[in-house]
Amino acid sequence: MYFNKKDLEEIGNVKRLNIVNSITGIKPANLIGTISKDKISNVAIFSSVVHLGSNPALIGVIVRPTGEIPRNTYENILENGQYTINHVGEEFIENSHYTSAKFDASTSEFEICNLTEEYLTDFEAPFVKESAIKIGLRHLESIPIESNGTILVIGEVEHVIIPDKAINKKGYIDLEKANTTGISGLNSYYKLEKITSFPYARVSEIPDFKNE
Repeated sequence: MYFNKKDLEEIGNVKRLNIVNSITGIKPANLIGTISKDKISNVAIFSSVVHLGSNPALIGVIVRPTGEIPRNTYENILENGQYTINHVGEEFIENSHYTSAKFDASTSEFEICNLTEEYLTDFEAPFVKESAIKIGLRHLESIPIESNGTILVIGEVEHVIIPDKAINKKGYIDLEKANTTGISGLNSYYKLEKITSFPYARVSEIPDFKNE
């Protein structure tokens, strides 16, 4: 099936949304934990988390336009400057999915979706206890994307929690052992299965693919 720009513009909002949200493949499934100035915890599922650099350790996440719809996650990040990113595990996918509902700011998704808050000393934002891999970040900057009104939120990593069984001596993380899941589109979830791994790619060590 082929679509050009005109086809996508005329196909209808829902179908276009589903196609464009799925064509990039499997995206990370993460819960972002925040807390308001009134100490109301918030947790919401995101699939737009991206690595930006390792030194300093920076992670970005795309948030939708603020506009008329409240964006409690982003507002909380701006208020206290701290937030967490937590991998979604297979056993609590459904709980995680329903954090995407448009809850009132006075409601904690942790409570409604039966997820557990977890805290580190001297770090205000809540982690998700059920998650295997958890990251605590400090907000550095927000970059508006003029093309569609979204915002790239950039944070510096201050805390990392990884199960011992899921990380080796070189620091490689096995997402299958951590039971991490992925998202396609807005509501389809996938298991992650490790296929293989390769050494760092050097020109002098590229296999002779043509004669294999």
